[in-house]
Amino acid sequence: MVAMSPVRYGILGAANIARSFIRGMAGSALATVEAVASRSADKAAAFATEMGIARHHGSYEALLADPAIEAIYVPLPNDMHAEWAIKAAEAGKHVLCEKPMAVGAEDARAMFEAGRAHGVHVVEAYPYMSQPQTLRTRALLAEGAIGKVQLATAAFGFGLLSPDGAALGDPANIRLDPLRGGGGLLDAGTYAMSMLRIAVGERPVRAFATGRFTAAGVDQTVVAILEFPSGAIGQLSSTMSTAFHRHAVIVGSTGVIETNYANHAPAEGGLSLRIKRGIPGSVPFETIELEGGDGFRAEGESFARMIRDGAALWNGASEAESVDVALGLEAIAESARRGGWVEIAG
Repeated sequence: MVAMSPVRYGILGAANIARSFIRGMAGSALATVEAVASRSADKAAAFATEMGIARHHGSYEALLADPAIEAIYVPLPNDMHAEWAIKAAEAGKHVLCEKPMAVGAEDARAMFEAGRAHGVHVVEAYPYMSQPQTLRTRALLAEGAIGKVQLATAAFGFGLLSPDGAALGDPANIRLDPLRGGGGLLDAGTYAMSMLRIAVGERPVRAFATGRFTAAGVDQTVVAILEFPSGAIGQLSSTMSTAFHRHAVIVGSTGVIETNYANHAPAEGGLSLRIKRGIPGSVPFETIELEGGDGFRAEGESFARMIRDGAALWNGASEAESVDVALGLEAIAESARRGGWVEIAG
């Protein structure tokens, strides 16, 4: 087998998540982070020095014009994803865009269209999807290991706010800004919605939700019910006001899968999932132990393989999944704010 030449990544922005991506990719034989850009030349230089990046640019446009860069990782605020992913595609760069793909399905579709129009790959980044834990979950569902999925629950939450909505850390955290695509749904909820889409394998047809909102107007906690064409029912919860929790339960006609759909494996070991293959309560759960690692490394290398050898090598979210997640989140947000069921169009 001929070894592939490493894909050369550039990063738009100097956010903390960019640091995590760079650390995750360090030492990879399949991809390297070659440059970073900020809207401040000084900030870009400082970030590059801190993270050991060879080159830096004082504008996003300059990075997109860098002929040595093949792929762009987009960790910008949610409201900037569509604009800069489309500009990157127009510049002939492949795009690995942090979740959520965009603040709405219309923008997500435009991003994928830009990729097609300019002959580059555009994908949404979910580290957990490239972990063996999730790849095995997909395989079990595909082989019918638990029968036809009837119910799926996905929850994700953490403690950014107190129960009364007060910031527990930096009050300027961008996730608390309604004008920048803030809120729990476009953070934790994106993960939960994407897990439900994996579990059921189709776009939901309608959603009903309730929620709590901060004084600034971002969703703090949201719980939703989703109905799917097959008859399956999904339950989603996302919150920024609890102890950390992340879990999913997929219940089929003949079995159950339980997973924490983790982004990263713990330092002391791998990941696992539990499966019950049978209908009676007496049937025990089996624990499947799997290897795992840094999710940024896993997704970054998978995308590199896609760039070099084709779309079949990408193990993350498909275009259909990303668009369906965006549609589902839009409907949930609308229902949580105005009440009642919200239909999800195609």
